[in-house]
Amino acid sequence: MDHYLDIRLRPDPEFPASMLMNALYSKLHRALYDLGADDIGISLPDHKTGVRTRTPGDRLRLHARKERLEQLMALSWLAGMRDHVETTDIAPVPAAARHCRVTRRQFNTGGPSRVKRYARRHDISEDEARQCMSVPAKRKISLPFVQVNSRSSGQRFALFIEHGELQDAPMTGHFNHYGLSREATVPWF
Repeated sequence: MDHYLDIRLRPDPEFPASMLMNALYSKLHRALYDLGADDIGISLPDHKTGVRTRTPGDRLRLHARKERLEQLMALSWLAGMRDHVETTDIAPVPAAARHCRVTRRQFNTGGPSRVKRYARRHDISEDEARQCMSVPAKRKISLPFVQVNSRSSGQRFALFIEHGELQDAPMTGHFNHYGLSREATVPWF
């Protein structure tokens, strides 16, 4: 994780930034999946948290070794997005950078399919399952998210992204095909 590059969304009067970020992140996911990459991480430097203000921001930062970022950017994964983004050159991470774990968070939102599964698993009616799940579902989620389609399952879902506490030392580990990790950190600056 010694290099990075930023991909910034350009303002667009026809498309909201959230829609463009969803498309950008979905394209990145497909590229990471197709590459089989487990060594490329992401961060959202301009993200905001809060129930009413949560947003991933307009900048997606990719972290990896220089060669790996060059390999990723040599692919045509940004096709169709070039008019909507500005990409910086690959650059070394600043020496004074701290480190942050960027992970996926999942929440019980009490959706209809989840209620049905819960009812089947616990051999109760759907109404009973809905009541059991209503308390956690009322919780307000303050993390930024992107809507993506899973490359492996084809399902569309909200990917909630959490930036952990800042650390002085980096932690190594593998990243999933969304550029997120439960153990590895990315530089934060």
